[in-house]
Amino acid sequence: MQTSDESQETTPIERSLPELAVRREVRIVGIRVAGRRRRPSGEKPPLQREQGTVGKLWLFGGIAMVALWISLFAVPDTTEWWTARDSSILRWFVDLRTSSLTSLADAVAVIGSSWFLRVLRIGTLIALISVRRMRHFFAVILAIIVVQATVEIIQEFVGRPRPFVPILGHWEGASHPSGPVARLGVTVAAMSYVLVPAGRRRHLALGVAGSLVFALVLARVYLGVDHPSDAVVSAIFSLAVVVVFFRWFAPETTFPVTWRPGVTAHLDVTGERGDAIRRAVGDQLGLEVLEIKPFGLEGSGGSTPLRLKVAGEPDQYVFAKLYSQVHLRSDRWYKVGRTILYGSLEDEVRFTSVRRLVEYEDYIQRVMRDAGVPTAEPLGIVELTPEREYLMVSEFLERSQELTDAEIDDGVIDEALGLVRSMWDAGLAHRDIKPANVMLSEGRVVLIDVAFGTVRPSPWRQAVDLANMMVILGLRIDPRRVYERALLQFAPEDISEAFASTRSVTLPTQSRSSLALLKKEKGIDVVERFRELAPNTEAISIQRWSPRRIRLAVGALIVGAFVIIAVIQELLGNGLL
Repeated sequence: MQTSDESQETTPIERSLPELAVRREVRIVGIRVAGRRRRPSGEKPPLQREQGTVGKLWLFGGIAMVALWISLFAVPDTTEWWTARDSSILRWFVDLRTSSLTSLADAVAVIGSSWFLRVLRIGTLIALISVRRMRHFFAVILAIIVVQATVEIIQEFVGRPRPFVPILGHWEGASHPSGPVARLGVTVAAMSYVLVPAGRRRHLALGVAGSLVFALVLARVYLGVDHPSDAVVSAIFSLAVVVVFFRWFAPETTFPVTWRPGVTAHLDVTGERGDAIRRAVGDQLGLEVLEIKPFGLEGSGGSTPLRLKVAGEPDQYVFAKLYSQVHLRSDRWYKVGRTILYGSLEDEVRFTSVRRLVEYEDYIQRVMRDAGVPTAEPLGIVELTPEREYLMVSEFLERSQELTDAEIDDGVIDEALGLVRSMWDAGLAHRDIKPANVMLSEGRVVLIDVAFGTVRPSPWRQAVDLANMMVILGLRIDPRRVYERALLQFAPEDISEAFASTRSVTLPTQSRSSLALLKKEKGIDVVERFRELAPNTEAISIQRWSPRRIRLAVGALIVGAFVIIAVIQELLGNGLL
């Protein structure tokens, strides 16, 4: 026990903190890691949600239209003021009428006709279906529905009469808002957003769209069909709806418009997003990113895989997977589709946010490594946009190749099958064993892309993992040789169960394509060959019925019936478009 004198003689400990925001530099396995930086409260994230100045202006324009509608028809004095202004402008246009100008106005008014708009809309939707841009497809339809429903409701509620001047054109229904102007506005604005890539060309397209709408406004006011306020309000409202709809439902940063072939899940990593990745990886992981390149896109449809070159001695590569809202929604629809077709084969619960999706993948990757399953070492999660966009960074497997492209001997076969055995023993399943996810790296077999992995899976799921691994090996070497090596780690009944569980749906798309090609070129049916070698077992049913499956199936039937009816109505000329 210290005395008070001894206590007084103790040398005080100097406490000091390093200067904030100073990056201390270290090197880990040759990779230069600078001090990580925490984003202070209130500071904007690396990649902000899309809503530029133009979008805000159109949003405010839409709000202004609502205020204008209230002033037009809710306050009698204001209504009289607007009517007087409209009448003055209409009389001025009547005084300008000549036969030549009337013919020109009649010609321009055609762009607001139903048949002309029908051609534009159907052509746009067909183009979107042909390139599988379904997000934009539904955005166009929803924008049209919102604009047309709003126009019809307000026309019914307001019931404004047509102008009290000689009317030269065709008209029907109430005057406000102008239906043809609103329908043209929403159509040409939506076409500009879904058919033209962002940038100068889209600005030009929007300028052309605005000119067409303005020309129709002038033509209909000249012909005395609409009041000026009817046409102008409709034009601004329809354009505002399109801008707000596409900024919210199909933002350019997540759903870029491009006519280049590729998977829609693969996001553009140049420009603003590329700069955000560099900043975020530097701040959150302390890695200086020198280069960003897409990597292995052909084998990935659920994320955007990237190879990042980072500063070091020498410079090295790390692997990254970019996840966003588009991938989250794809995962949800994928699980809904599987539930409708097959029932709850396994855990089909959707993720509630992109954050939860990457948290789960990071967790399962670490569980796999703890269980002794070789997989890439995780380096961390990087946030680009809170709850909406994240980057998972891990070890990059240098000098690696897909198992189906490598030289395979008995040692490789045993190691690949040993991965499945290890997962069985640890109560794990990968759920996406395909050629692109089984790599041979520096003589060892490594499993990657464990996003679909699960803990304590069903026996059916474990059996499917074994079948998928044996199929990959059977694509490269004789199935009998694979079967004989499998018997060293699995019972014949295990292998029989695996292929009794195998269906087209249980095989990843990449494996199905490779099997079909092998059968076409060499006449070898790998799956059937394994079934012949294993003990005979009845096929295991994969159909699972539940109340949720019934509800989803009935809902899908109702939606399908609605679509069929809508198509028939369109063909008869009585539909929405």
